[in-house]
Amino acid sequence: MDHRAIDHKAFLASLAADEKARLTTLSDARGLAHLAGHLGLVIALGGLIAASVPGWPLLLIPQGIALIFLFTLEHECTHRTPFATPWANDLVGRACGLLLLLPFEWFRYFHLAHHRWTNLPGQDPELEGAKPETRFQWLWHVSGLPYWRGMAKVTLELALGKGAAPYLPDPALPRIRVEARGMILCYALMAASLVLTPLLFWVWLLPAVLGQPFLWLYLLAEHGDCPPVANILENTRTTFTTRLVRFFAWNMPYHAEHHVYPSAPFHRLPDLHEALKSHLKVTSPGYLAFTHAYLLRRKP
Repeated sequence: MDHRAIDHKAFLASLAADEKARLTTLSDARGLAHLAGHLGLVIALGGLIAASVPGWPLLLIPQGIALIFLFTLEHECTHRTPFATPWANDLVGRACGLLLLLPFEWFRYFHLAHHRWTNLPGQDPELEGAKPETRFQWLWHVSGLPYWRGMAKVTLELALGKGAAPYLPDPALPRIRVEARGMILCYALMAASLVLTPLLFWVWLLPAVLGQPFLWLYLLAEHGDCPPVANILENTRTTFTTRLVRFFAWNMPYHAEHHVYPSAPFHRLPDLHEALKSHLKVTSPGYLAFTHAYLLRRKP
């Protein structure tokens, strides 16, 4: 391939048909193995907290990180790529959405609109919440508190038959609203359980709140300070990080790769990176490096 500057469309057009087929091969085995590792860690940490083992409060943040990064799995489920079996993607996506106060049916259309209009003001729904422009705004943003407030509002509005948006197709609205109502019912039952035992508070609610800042530090690197242009290779950042972070994030630190070819499942993104790496225009050597650079460009 000619390695002069190209855009994402030219890169995709350059891939041979057999290579495209290889990069988009879905696998239940790979998805279930990764899910077993991620969910197994959540269950193990939750069990240790529930058993009040010595030092158990120190496990609250690791549990929160493991829980909150199920967002990256729900995100991939919107593309129906973690598993080869279609209903498995929907089932897992909805379960993650319940744990994270992120209605899966609504998020699918929100996220697909983000892919269609990535980082373009007035079109990408992710930009409706402005990126932090001062260090104080950054602190508020990464706290995760705006997320909980915002998603509680979205879920309630959907349940009440409101919350229509340009990216939500009319035929999908009934099932979006049914899901939101079902989630609220589940939350009511979970809240009632706290009268009998505080277990859910310690293994789920508090860890999720504590883990949220780690997710927002991660998410800000995906498109933060990238130019508002249509070329995916310029408006999306790939962040080079540790194997552990890639595990929790289902390989989504290869984010430019994911946006260039959303049909590629998580386990094929390292292969896609090898093919694409010479064309990447926006990268970071790590999340600490990105955060440091981001804050240097912000006012106090």
